[in-house]
Amino acid sequence: MRKVIAMGETIMDILFRNNQPIAAVPGGSCFNTIISLGRTETPSIFLGYTGGDVVGQQTIDFLKDNGVNTDYFELREDEKSAISLAMLNEQGDANYLFYKTPPNAKPETSIPTFTPDDVLLFGSFYASSPGTRAYVQKVLKATKNAGSIVYYDLNFRKSHQHELEQLMPALIENFEHSVVVRGSADDFEIMYNERDARTIYREHIAQYCPLFICTSGPGLITVCMPHTTIDFPVPPVNTVSTVGAGDNFNAGLIYGLIQNGIKRDDLANLSEDMWIKLLKSGCAFAAEVCQSEHNSISREFAAGLPHL
Repeated sequence: MRKVIAMGETIMDILFRNNQPIAAVPGGSCFNTIISLGRTETPSIFLGYTGGDVVGQQTIDFLKDNGVNTDYFELREDEKSAISLAMLNEQGDANYLFYKTPPNAKPETSIPTFTPDDVLLFGSFYASSPGTRAYVQKVLKATKNAGSIVYYDLNFRKSHQHELEQLMPALIENFEHSVVVRGSADDFEIMYNERDARTIYREHIAQYCPLFICTSGPGLITVCMPHTTIDFPVPPVNTVSTVGAGDNFNAGLIYGLIQNGIKRDDLANLSEDMWIKLLKSGCAFAAEVCQSEHNSISREFAAGLPHL
């Protein structure tokens, strides 16, 4: 059976509203995605590490409790787990403060066996950081040899804008290895001072990766391909918190790929109707999370989904 492998950082998100803490949940961009997929009973693996402290133990327990394989996840006794403070405004949008060290991973760290049409999700600073680069390249090489689907979510934060020139070779290499590149208009405004999806695709993505998905919060989602472009309006949502919205859009879209039996070689020729179906799945997962103070879909929502 096909599986999803996510690779990235973990962090304990502490949410504040009106300057008061309201929730604390394990998080991280790819982490949030894999928790949701684990709850759907999709075979899931997480590659990463955290500190060997009480927060780290809570994180690994959380992965296991949600059906995610942790054979390639480390608890490091010599590191402290990362923490973020997410300050929610009246619209549920978050401003973050991070307390963490730069990500690092030894290139000799073991990786799972990839098979054709497995899905690798990776992104954020972890995907381009000098401290993780050799390990990320090792994983990408394994996916290429196996014929897996590589889904790259940029999630490029403003806090790394001053490093953009240094990081650009790794970002481009990630584009080249990917089957799908997904980013938000905010990501590309930081990187290229550009928000228009068609311009971003034409000038920065198409030469490296033929399939690009651009999201813009409650605005349009645009799918760009060599032969066509699809604009999809996001259904309105009563938002409590936007923390994890993009991560769970990824989860819903990947869930749709697997549920509909869509393989790597199928992606170039999907019909517009199928793309709409996938985007609706992504938006449904994102909406579920936006209506709560959690980073991933609820178990009740997952229980109501079709399963293979």
